[in-house]
Amino acid sequence: MKLVFIFGDGAVGKMTVGQELAKITDLRLFHNHMTVELVLDVFGGFCADVLIKLREVIFEAFVETDNYGMIFTGMWAFDQPSDREYFLGVADFFRRHGADIYAVELYAPLDVRLERNVSENRLAHKPSKRRVEESNDRVIRHSSAHRFLSHDGELPFEDHMKIDNTHLPPEAVARMIKEKFDL
Repeated sequence: MKLVFIFGDGAVGKMTVGQELAKITDLRLFHNHMTVELVLDVFGGFCADVLIKLREVIFEAFVETDNYGMIFTGMWAFDQPSDREYFLGVADFFRRHGADIYAVELYAPLDVRLERNVSENRLAHKPSKRRVEESNDRVIRHSSAHRFLSHDGELPFEDHMKIDNTHLPPEAVARMIKEKFDL
């Protein structure tokens, strides 16, 4: 089994790259907003405890399947110890079930990400982003409040890559990931 993390700042293209990677591999995509949108719809707001429990149930069930692996996307704020604990915990869980772990960090400047924040694909899969002004404010606020790109050697993953996807189409990024990790 494989677990491919795709990390990055808001609207950098994690889900879109994950969609393209799923098309060219046997990996299944579990992008973070699959649970975020559910929690927002049911609870009328963000409820982190419920979000984590939902993801745990999915992870636990997934490792019991014969699926090739999962792509899991998320925003890892490297300045937040709780984010480190969470993502390393997910990696350890999958590793205990025999998974190989791969980490991909995407990055692009804020102006590019704000353009992507209103893309048709993003808005189709993430209803909470359809209030564009609020969504843009959130992207800007998170970007200025946290660090979403690791320092060299900060991530404890042997298989790791950083990709500036500013001028790269998602299909090209997905091919780079597939080739680098032989997926």
